Amino acid sequence: MLTRDARFQQWQALLWNRTKRNRTGEFLIHGVRPLTLAVRHGWPLRAVLRPHGSSLSTWATDMLATVRRSGTEVVEVAPDLLLELGEKSEEPPELIGVGEIQPDRLERIHFPPDGLVVVFDRPAYPGNIGTLVRSADAFGAGGVVVTGHAADVYDPKTVRASTGSLFAVPTIRLPSHHEVLAWVSTLRTDGIPVQVVGTDEDGDVDVDAADLVGPIVVVVGNELRGMSAAWRDACDVIVRIPMRGTASSLNASVAASLVCYEADRQRRASLARSAPPT
Repeated sequence: MLTRDARFQQWQALLWNRTKRNRTGEFLIHGVRPLTLAVRHGWPLRAVLRPHGSSLSTWATDMLATVRRSGTEVVEVAPDLLLELGEKSEEPPELIGVGEIQPDRLERIHFPPDGLVVVFDRPAYPGNIGTLVRSADAFGAGGVVVTGHAADVYDPKTVRASTGSLFAVPTIRLPSHHEVLAWVSTLRTDGIPVQVVGTDEDGDVDVDAADLVGPIVVVVGNELRGMSAAWRDACDVIVRIPMRGTASSLNASVAASLVCYEADRQRRASLARSAPPT
């Protein structure tokens, strides 16, 4: 049984220490749905933690059987310590996953001729990253890219807010816009006419009037400052979301979600128009 030893302290640091997460290449996975989706999508797990001496639900029992078959280590942890790792106040979680951080390579993102990728430029809040990844998953995006000095993709708050979509949608961290624009240039050279679509309250055109049917990279900026000047210059069009109330802007992840929905709506409508009559 694991006690308050060096290994526990290493995992505990993953809750708040981004440097430690990057150095060890590990992060914690809390919650039934996130851990289920991590296993379903074959995300590498270095360990799964369970409370020592506690009976488990059918879900947890089946999950442990699955991860053991794949060779993942199962570690029994004192319940009070698992309570700390689970950031719970009353009852420890049944299971916590220790996931392996994936390489930040754009090659992980599949970009077909009608591809959709979302870029989040310098997001400040991990919950917003997780929410955007969840929406990207819901509306068929092939990947999410987080650029610049930003909150951490593998922060526990990000993982929880994504409700497991982090394990379904490749989410890449890159230093700046340069790497993304070089990738876009390569896609265009390969014959995919990618359009870079920015989002801003003072955009050029209403989002439902923009053509979002073709391959696009949607860019949403920092929660307070919006897109950087470099991203603005790189955009082929900047869309705005028309609003009727007193609010002057939307939460960044909400705005990105609406643009992704509109792109998906236009694509579904285009497919319906092109379908042969029945």
